[in-house]
Amino acid sequence: MATPRHALRHALDSSTAGLPTGSLQSAGASRPGFRARLRSGLVLGVAAGACAGLITVPGVAAADPGPADLTRMVADAGHQLEVISEQVNQARIQADQQHASADQADKAAAEAQSRVDGMTSQVTQIARSAYTTGDVSRLNAMLTSRSAKDFVAQMGTLDAIAGHQSSVLSQVTATAKAAEKARTKADQAAADATKTLADVSAKQSQLSAQIADYKKQYAALTAPQQQAVTVAAAGRAVAPPGAPVAAPGQGAQAAVNTALAQVGKPYVYGASGPNAFDCSGLTMYAWAAAGRALPHNAAAQMGMGTPVSRDQLQPGDLVFFYSPVSHVGMYIGNGQMVHASTEGVPVQVVNLASMPNYTGATRIG
Repeated sequence: MATPRHALRHALDSSTAGLPTGSLQSAGASRPGFRARLRSGLVLGVAAGACAGLITVPGVAAADPGPADLTRMVADAGHQLEVISEQVNQARIQADQQHASADQADKAAAEAQSRVDGMTSQVTQIARSAYTTGDVSRLNAMLTSRSAKDFVAQMGTLDAIAGHQSSVLSQVTATAKAAEKARTKADQAAADATKTLADVSAKQSQLSAQIADYKKQYAALTAPQQQAVTVAAAGRAVAPPGAPVAAPGQGAQAAVNTALAQVGKPYVYGASGPNAFDCSGLTMYAWAAAGRALPHNAAAQMGMGTPVSRDQLQPGDLVFFYSPVSHVGMYIGNGQMVHASTEGVPVQVVNLASMPNYTGATRIG
């Protein structure tokens, strides 16, 4: 049975056969060593996600989809790429956290080992004392005591020394166990981070192929169909505000000003500025200008602020789309938002009402 992907390829080939070329448009080992590999692997751009296979678009008949169906299929494929891109961003966050955990565990293991090493001299002294004195200490105390009271005092001193020695040995044992546990934790954290990096790297070429295939699908549409795809995925574009947008508070004002200053810059999967952006990369970049650090993931950003209803939106609020959340933009007032939407569409201002699948909003205070 032909997959929807194969059906789309066949339908595109059939629907564009004989069209003049002018009707088609192209679309735009040691820890330090481990850290270096991790960083280099993560800056390769769009890398991986939860998608294990090629993009397919369900819900469309396999045979001869019409122009409207083709438009919807390509638009859906573009959205699926954004879903995967946001999953990639989440994987990057996870890898960074695992890398930080590995560094912390390494430090803890080194500190624990240092404490063990520092107690070595005390253990050696205890062993030497036990070897040279044997069990004669109490006999010597009895023979050299001038009175019963003196004998009791000496015995108390010997017991205190023995108690101290026992305490030291207990500390050494506990510290050695802690050091071993810390080393095990460091090794596990490093293994987790290495596995995440391997998963990311293994799927990079697959996602890159999907992006390239989407561009071909988009380019095979007519100009009106391409426009319909753009509106379906990115909303209906409007001119940026002619006057400065007044936002409540200095932070929101800085974020709005920064986001609007990026209008016209290209959309690139996994990008967070300053020359290109994906959706969560743009909002992260804008709020960073206000001194607020947001994660590079739309769903994670939704959990960062205070939920706000649609009728209470203010400039600077983040607005989210789809379920599960896979797209984010910034509200700028007057029923409009600015966002980095999809492949081939630059950062732009659109009417919020034209965006599909509104999910909710949050205010970053």
